[in-house]
Amino acid sequence: MSKAIVYGNGESRKVWDVTKDYKGFTTWGCNAAYRDCKVDNLVAIDYGIQQEIYQSGYASNNSCWFADWSTLEQFHPEFLMMNYPRELIFQTDNPNNSDICVVQGKEAIDAERNYQEMIKNFPYLDKEDVKKKCYKNVGLYVTWLQENDKIKNIKYPKAWCAGATAMYLACQEGVSDVYMLGFDLSSYDEPLNNIYKGTDNYLPEEAKGFNVDNWLVQLIEIFKNFPDTQFHWVDDHNNENKLQIKNVKGINYKTLDKVCQGRV
Repeated sequence: MSKAIVYGNGESRKVWDVTKDYKGFTTWGCNAAYRDCKVDNLVAIDYGIQQEIYQSGYASNNSCWFADWSTLEQFHPEFLMMNYPRELIFQTDNPNNSDICVVQGKEAIDAERNYQEMIKNFPYLDKEDVKKKCYKNVGLYVTWLQENDKIKNIKYPKAWCAGATAMYLACQEGVSDVYMLGFDLSSYDEPLNNIYKGTDNYLPEEAKGFNVDNWLVQLIEIFKNFPDTQFHWVDDHNNENKLQIKNVKGINYKTLDKVCQGRV
């Protein structure tokens, strides 16, 4: 059975060279990881970053897994655009007049509903920060498909974070070991922990962190659903088993380097 390295985008993985080719390992990356390296499988959940990846040409030659990626043929989205202000319509160029596209959208009314619910349930949160997070990706995204690509629609899991989704998909491939890099547990009281914060399709640098309860629920479900897989949580600052789960153990990057070189 093969081994998998899954690149989360927490800042702790800055010490690792993601451009190296590690024999015997399948690599999985999340969202903007493609900006720094090519991985065997790239997972993207948010509509904006999916469109960015597609426009870059990366998906033409590299395997990608996108959420809610349903191809429509001979479809004309003009009538949908009537429901969105022009500044909230994000449409790729269509130089070849393709009639095949992917249409995705998030309406402001849904973002506002989520925002009001968050403020009601957690009144102590910073309202402006919560609003930025709830309204992220609001708009209509129309991506015109120009050529054959290597994008697979994610059937399951749905509505998970990119890191947990990548881990689940890696486990489905039947790997024996999963090495988790950049899976930093953050806190709302701390600054946002993400390598790409402040760049296109990401929250600004001054954004606060997230409550990680949902992320932990997703990770625990993976650990329990794949009991024969050994998970290695790579972190130089805290190498203890954070969750006290039998098939999860903490290691540091020095140990991971030895593993990748076949010295462990």
